[in-house]
Amino acid sequence: MKKILIGAASSGSGKTTFTLGLLEILKRRGLNVQPFKVGPDYVDTKYHSRITKNPSRNLDSFLVRDKKVLNYLFEKAAYESDVSVIEGVMGLFDGFGIDKDSCSSSSVAKQLDCPVILVVNGKSASTSIAAVVKGFEEFDEELNIMGVVINNIASKNHYSLVKGAIEKYTRTKVYGYIPKNPAFALPSRQLGLVPDNEIDDVMEKIHLIADSIEKTVDIESLLNDLEDVQMEKPIYPFKQYRKEKPIKLAIAKDDAFHFYYPDNLELLEDCGVQITYFSPMTDKQLPEADAYYFGGGYPEEFADELSQNSVMRKAIFEAFENDKFILAECGGLMYLGETLKIEEKAFPMVGVFEGESQMTSRLKRFGYCYGILKEDTLVGKKGEKIYGHEFHHSTFETKEPTMMTMEKNRDGEVVSSWKGGYQKRNTFASYLHLHFFQSEEFVHHLLETIATEGDK
Repeated sequence: MKKILIGAASSGSGKTTFTLGLLEILKRRGLNVQPFKVGPDYVDTKYHSRITKNPSRNLDSFLVRDKKVLNYLFEKAAYESDVSVIEGVMGLFDGFGIDKDSCSSSSVAKQLDCPVILVVNGKSASTSIAAVVKGFEEFDEELNIMGVVINNIASKNHYSLVKGAIEKYTRTKVYGYIPKNPAFALPSRQLGLVPDNEIDDVMEKIHLIADSIEKTVDIESLLNDLEDVQMEKPIYPFKQYRKEKPIKLAIAKDDAFHFYYPDNLELLEDCGVQITYFSPMTDKQLPEADAYYFGGGYPEEFADELSQNSVMRKAIFEAFENDKFILAECGGLMYLGETLKIEEKAFPMVGVFEGESQMTSRLKRFGYCYGILKEDTLVGKKGEKIYGHEFHHSTFETKEPTMMTMEKNRDGEVVSSWKGGYQKRNTFASYLHLHFFQSEEFVHHLLETIATEGDK
C-alpha cells in the first residue's frame, strides 16, 4: 500500500482541486484508492467517496483523542487499498492554536509516517514561490515534503520560471502544475463546498480537472517515488460491546441530513447495532426502532420540504413522547425545535424543544470545543467532557435548560465559553458534531443507556 498526504501553503491554494483530480486519475488506472480528510469536514469527503467508490474517512486528532485509535482508523480503511490519499486541511502547519503539532495536517503526516505533496498557489509570482517552498521544507525537519505542485499557472513560460526557481533554491522536487482555469471552481456556500449531490455536472467538472492534471503533473513519477508499505491487519482498539438483544437504530439520511462519519456508523455496527435509514423529507412512515439519530446537514436549504411533511414530523414527536431515544446534532437540533426561521419566513418543525432556529448572515460558531455535562445525559455522565466541533450560521433561541457548559480552549487557555445542549425525556440535541471514537466510554455509555433504559 502506498500513501500520500496533499498539503498546502494555505487554504485556497488548490489542494482540493488537486486531490479530486488525483483521485480520479488513480481510479482510472484501476487502483483501489482509499481517500481521507484531515479534520472534521463532512463535504469534501463526499466528493472523495463519489470518485473512488470507497467511503472517505476523517482523520481528526482533536475529535479522536488517542493516537492509537486514530492510527487504527487509518489502518482499518487503508489495509486493503493500493493507494491511500489524505487531503489536508487549511495550511500544512495550521491546526488547533499555534502549536504546529496540534491537530494539523503536518502532525497527522508525521504520526502516520506519510510523505507530503505541497500545493502552492503560483498566481502572479515566480521566484518568490521558491521562498515559500524553502520555508516549508525547513520549518519542520521531521516532516517528509517529497514534492510540490504549483497551482494557478498562467502559461508554460510561467511554469518554467517557477519550476526553475524552486529547483535552484530548494531541495524539493517539482512534479508539475495545475493551469489557471475558472472552470475548475466548485460552487460554495456558507459551510464550504456545496455537497456533491446538489451539483448536476459534478463528475463533468472532476473529469475536466483530472484530464488537465494528467497532462501537466507527472503522476507516474509521483507514484514511483512513493514507498510500498506492507501493513498488518489492525486490531480493534476498544473492548467489544455486544448485547443479546441488538439495538435498532434508525438514522435520518437525505439531502437535508447527511453529515455522518462512516467510522461512527461502522463502530455502532461493530457493537451489534442494527441500522436502518429514513428520509424526514420524503418518507411518510417512521421506521420502528429503539433510537433515532439526526445528524447535521442543510435543513435550511430544504425547510419547505421538511415542513410540508407533517406526517413525519408528527411521527417523530410521538416517538419522543413515547420515550424513544433520540440523538440530534446541529441541523438535527434545528429540526427538533418548534420553528426554523429564514429571513422573515418561519417553517414549523417537530417541536420536541420549545424554541426557534434563526438563520444568520454571519458564522455564529466555528471550530473545536467541548461540553462539560451538568447532568447525566444520553451522551455522558455529569462532569464528563464531550469533545466535538461546531460550525453553523444559525442560533437556537429557547428557554429550555442547557445541559452543557461549552468551552473553547486554545494553547492551554479557555478563550470562550457558552451554554448549550438540551435533554428532554430521552432526547438529547446540541450544535456539537460528535465522533464516537473519541473514547470507549463515550460509545459504551450511549449504547448502554439505550439498551438498559429501553428494557425498563
